[in-house]
Amino acid sequence: IVGLLGPNGAGKSTTIKILTGFLHPDDGVVEIDNLDVLSNVLEVQSRIGYLSENTPLYPNLSVQSYLKLMADMRGIPRNDQRQLISEAIHATGMEPYLTRPIAKLSKGLRQRVGLAQAILHKPKLLILDEPTIGLDPAQVVDVRNLIAEIGKKRTVLLSTHILSEAQQLCDRVLIINKGKIVAEGTPS
Repeated sequence: IVGLLGPNGAGKSTTIKILTGFLHPDDGVVEIDNLDVLSNVLEVQSRIGYLSENTPLYPNLSVQSYLKLMADMRGIPRNDQRQLISEAIHATGMEPYLTRPIAKLSKGLRQRVGLAQAILHKPKLLILDEPTIGLDPAQVVDVRNLIAEIGKKRTVLLSTHILSEAQQLCDRVLIINKGKIVAEGTPS
């Protein structure tokens, strides 16, 4: 787990939007898995999972219906969908909420739905932009534990401005300010 740490306005979300192909950089080259993001946007996006700061969910859909929609949108073959959806649901602890409309879930549970869609296709890289913002203390603990578990199986880039979160979760930290890396190393 690599932390992208910095104060509000430091450029964390902008950096993530560039890495995910949603924004074009003013200068330089961005590569993920040896692919230039600008010339291979769809291929790069198929290899990453992304949870934005404000997860766009469809509130009228059930958890199960939403994950099915995301599987279809990702082009996951129908024969593989049941297994992958089941694994994502199990990994995020969403089993009790499968038929519940997303609108009826707490913010913490909605974050879990967002994480489930982000890991649905077993991406090599999971990018999380401020995943604990707005959660109550118990939800923060749950989401952090979930991120730690996910980090055992795949590379995670975690954007946060909370130093204790980076210290608790990250193996390596990049500190940015005004769009530039000002320090990097272990959390200690």
